[in-house]
Amino acid sequence: MSSSTKFDSEGFDLSASNNSNAIYEIGGGITANDQSSPAADSPPLEPTAESERLKELGNDHFRQGNHLDAFDYYTDAIEAAPYGEGIGPRGDELLRLQREFNEAKRQRNIERHRLETRRGGRDDDGDEDKKDDNNNSNKDDHDKTTQEEEFDPPRHIYGHKLAVYHANRAATLLHMNRLDEAIDDCTISLLYNPTYTKAYLRRSTAHERNSDTESALLDTTAAYKLQPCSSTKKQMDRLQKIEAERLEKLKEETMGKLKELGNSILGNFGLSLDNFQAVQDPKTGGYSISFNQNK
Repeated sequence: MSSSTKFDSEGFDLSASNNSNAIYEIGGGITANDQSSPAADSPPLEPTAESERLKELGNDHFRQGNHLDAFDYYTDAIEAAPYGEGIGPRGDELLRLQREFNEAKRQRNIERHRLETRRGGRDDDGDEDKKDDNNNSNKDDHDKTTQEEEFDPPRHIYGHKLAVYHANRAATLLHMNRLDEAIDDCTISLLYNPTYTKAYLRRSTAHERNSDTESALLDTTAAYKLQPCSSTKKQMDRLQKIEAERLEKLKEETMGKLKELGNSILGNFGLSLDNFQAVQDPKTGGYSISFNQNK
């Protein structure tokens, strides 16, 4: 042992105390601590790395049928993603913006209809040239408004990944029969990525279970246009048949109610709609009404 080596009362080598990489052992031994830092040029973690990890955990639980646990992991993946200025908005913020836009559009449509109705009343007293000018002006206004009335959501840098997280969570919500929440998650998914066919198909399923076959058919048709396949075509054809039957039933119910109303009015004069017969002209397609008092 070198005579220059110094020890304290516990037996630690004082000459090594300036070595920050030394680990002092009971009894005086010293072990070098390799604290080499990671390579300076190692790539940083992706901002969505934690979200991707949580998504995979959610996928594992979903495959095992643990839908509630999968829901929690997908929610955590959504929460762990970056948001804010320069990145993009959260899903619930996108949904709020879309609803505000749709409500403002509805109010504009109501106001436009009111103005057109008032303008039409004034035109009844004017000449034909003025009426034609107003009609052309109305058409131009309508075309311009139609072009402007598509909601254009703010973009998110990682929108395609967030679309997957929300659509996956919607799948768990379908299994738990939380249909309105599933629809919202699919809508958010499509706001992040408007070409994500899985979100359209899952929202279609939720709409159909909610007895809204019209919306279900629209979503399935959109999915088929984006990615044609036999299974989607089969579902689209099935929904078209259901929707056609629903509209036919609705038409029959409406006509029945109108007939009841007409008979209640005509009954005051000892008549009914059975006294009137509509006959279609095969050449023109128009109808003529004949009256038979004996019925």
